[in-house]
Amino acid sequence: MKVVVAGAGRLGTQVAQVLGAARNQVTLVDQDDARAAELQGHVPADVRVGDACEPSVLEAAGAHGADLVVATTGEDEDNLVISLLAKRQFAAARVIARVNDDDNAWLFTPHWGVDTAVPAAAPLISLIEEATSATDTVALLRLSKAGVNVIETVITGQSRAVGHTLADLAVPSGIVVATVVRDGDPMAPAPDFSLREGDVVLVVSHAATESEVHAAFQ
Repeated sequence: MKVVVAGAGRLGTQVAQVLGAARNQVTLVDQDDARAAELQGHVPADVRVGDACEPSVLEAAGAHGADLVVATTGEDEDNLVISLLAKRQFAAARVIARVNDDDNAWLFTPHWGVDTAVPAAAPLISLIEEATSATDTVALLRLSKAGVNVIETVITGQSRAVGHTLADLAVPSGIVVATVVRDGDPMAPAPDFSLREGDVVLVVSHAATESEVHAAFQ
């Protein structure tokens, strides 16, 4: 599936991590040069610098005919412009947009090109559930229909994983640790990555159940 993610903050980076780990073709766009450089090579996506509110930037990122465009910037006006361009000018099959200010939620409708609006406070799992529950779109997150689950688990002080590396853990076969969010910052962990209390671990699983993932980390 062809995906364009506009905004490389916490949510946008998590989306790119999960969709890239699920073998989708993902392009992540952000206008912050330093942020793009930081993520280059650390997320399974083509990371580009540019303002996604500019049609030329969206077009270069592959928005024309994309299966999914996700607008996750921190500015509602930007997310609306991106959504409108993606849907009206580039005919993206599905557009999901982040709502930063609840007072603006009424604007995030199909009139602005938005198929699904997601509150800023919603976790990534909720965004994915919103996408998969929508009638017939993306192979995006036909994750549920394809037998692929996205599972989130939080490391606590009592978790068996605290202080251990991913290589130390008996992680079930068939899962990919897509990202670890630490202090609000998502990162792509290597096998020698050591887990700490408060880490949020996000895995993509083709076979393991939620209880098996829980048992491996908790």
